[in-house]
Amino acid sequence: MTTMPHIDPQRAALLLMDFQAGIVDSLPDSDALVDRAAAARRVADRAGVQVVYIRVAFTAAARGAVPDRNKSFAAIASTDRLTDGAPDAEIDARLRPAPNDLVVTKTRVGAFGTTDLAAQLAARGIDTLILAGIATSGVVLSTVRDAADHDYRLFVLADCCADRDPEVHSMLLEKLFVRQADVIDSGDLARLLDAAAAE
Repeated sequence: MTTMPHIDPQRAALLLMDFQAGIVDSLPDSDALVDRAAAARRVADRAGVQVVYIRVAFTAAARGAVPDRNKSFAAIASTDRLTDGAPDAEIDARLRPAPNDLVVTKTRVGAFGTTDLAAQLAARGIDTLILAGIATSGVVLSTVRDAADHDYRLFVLADCCADRDPEVHSMLLEKLFVRQADVIDSGDLARLLDAAAAE
């Protein structure tokens, strides 16, 4: 059995990505997923891990800046879906951010490309990311690949990610993400952080 590296809570951030009302509601049986994400968030809070919410939302200007050649986002931009301030763009009420949490708004798939996330993490001395989100083939995939290129130590919470295509979800977790991240579940997170606290 491979020994998992410990997680230094002072240098880690839990990224809860795209847990927004309009996205969560698009998944079948999302309650269990949100419950697990909320439990992971409580574990992170107890350990002193920085919690970061990544959300996608569009102002009128951001929507107008999406070019027609962007296949997926041009389709979103042509609707009023995920308008900043609208109910479907709000973070799920069961995962409401606390005052010390960071909330970062993006206008593309990954957490880094259209945000100042890297600068905010660097300012806090964070070099380890724990990722959870919807969808596994969307924000999680894009953020894993980008974060690996930024040299972060990465953990993916498998039971706190979801995708509408279960085969793609499994393939990413079992075959792709393991090349760049430690794929764990929320129970492992508690053990890794408890182990760090005991040192």
